[in-house]
Amino acid sequence: MVWSDIITFTIVASLLVMSPGPNGVLIAKTVPTSGRTAGFANVAGFVAAFYVHGAMSILGISLILVQSATAFTAVKYLGAAYLIWIGMKALVAAFKGVATTGETPAAHQQRTLRNAFVEGFITNVLNPKVSMFYLAAFPQFITVGDTSAAASFILVFIHSMINGVWFGAMVLLFSTLTSVVQRGSFQRWLKGMTGIVFIGFGAKLASFKPGI
Repeated sequence: MVWSDIITFTIVASLLVMSPGPNGVLIAKTVPTSGRTAGFANVAGFVAAFYVHGAMSILGISLILVQSATAFTAVKYLGAAYLIWIGMKALVAAFKGVATTGETPAAHQQRTLRNAFVEGFITNVLNPKVSMFYLAAFPQFITVGDTSAAASFILVFIHSMINGVWFGAMVLLFSTLTSVVQRGSFQRWLKGMTGIVFIGFGAKLASFKPGI
C-alpha cells in the first residue's frame, strides 16, 4: 500500500463521512437534550461500529452478507427497524412536548452516556451501506495476497478518525448553541424533524438493494 492510495482513500472517505446521513441527525438530537458528553458518546459508538464493519469486510463476512439474500435482508431490515424506531420515539416526544435540560444528575448521566454510545453503535453497525462502502472501496486500495490485514486496518483507522473528527466538531458546534437549541419550541421542532428524517432513512434503507 503506497501513500498515494492512502491519500486517495482519505479523500473518498472524507466525502462519504461529510455527506448527510443518520449520524449527523443523531448528534443534532443528542447534544441539545443530553449534553456535549453524550454527543461524544454517540461519536464513540460510531467509531466502534466502523471497526466492526472493517473487520467483517477484511475477514470476508460482509461479502457473505451481500451474496446471501437472506442474510443481507435480515441485517437490512434490522437496521431499518431501528432507525424507524428512533424516529417514532422522536415524533412522540415532539408531540408531547417533553421538556429536557442539558444538566442531569450523575447517576442518570451515566445511563444516558451508555445509551448514547449504544445508539451511535447500533445506528452504524446495523447499516449494510457501511459494509457496501468497504466492499466498494477496499478492492481499489488493497491488493489481494499482497496487503496484510494490519495494513488493511490502517484504512479502517483513517476512516474512523475522519468520522470522529467530523462529528466531534459537530458536537462542539451544537454545544456552543446551547442557549438556542434548548428552547422548548426549538426542541419540539428538532425532535419532529429528527423523527421524520430517521423514518425516511429507515424507509430508504429498507428499500436498499446491492449494486444500486
